[in-house]
Amino acid sequence: MNRRSRRKHHAEAEINITAFMNLMVVLVPFLLITAVFSQISILELNLPATISTPQQEEEDKKPIVLEVLIYKNRLEVVDRQTGPLKIIQNVDGKPDFESMTTTLKAVKNRFPEITEITLLMEPNTPYEILVTTMDKVRLAEQSLEDGTSEQAELFPDISIGDAPADTASPDSSSISQVQGGDA
Repeated sequence: MNRRSRRKHHAEAEINITAFMNLMVVLVPFLLITAVFSQISILELNLPATISTPQQEEEDKKPIVLEVLIYKNRLEVVDRQTGPLKIIQNVDGKPDFESMTTTLKAVKNRFPEITEITLLMEPNTPYEILVTTMDKVRLAEQSLEDGTSEQAELFPDISIGDAPADTASPDSSSISQVQGGDA
């Protein structure tokens, strides 16, 4: 009987959690500090859906429906209801985002309540050009009276889609040629 009581006595052992607690004391502050430095930015996009009759009626009520068409040799700022507002040829083989931003600022001044814009691009448009275009249509630098500048919101509600086929000749720059090609 003496043997049985000894076995029971040895079976009760304490779990030493000191090493685990030391690890937690080091890990928790480290994880909290690094979590502050890693911030994720999310941009909400509205992907185009099939157009139904109620959506067409809603668009007809809007004063302007903005689109930016991204082609290899140019950017086109277009009102879907009336046609091209400005065709901006590339400068040194790169899109002229400054001219596009200037045009969009003028449109925003005329229609301050409009927040939607659609970016339409060719299938092989480089990712960097798409992201830069999205950044430029969302925000623009605005100079203040004291000489500083701040970011002003232009068109934050961005939709993306495929551009219509480029029927204009590569060197066309006039609006009449583009409208003639689309007709």
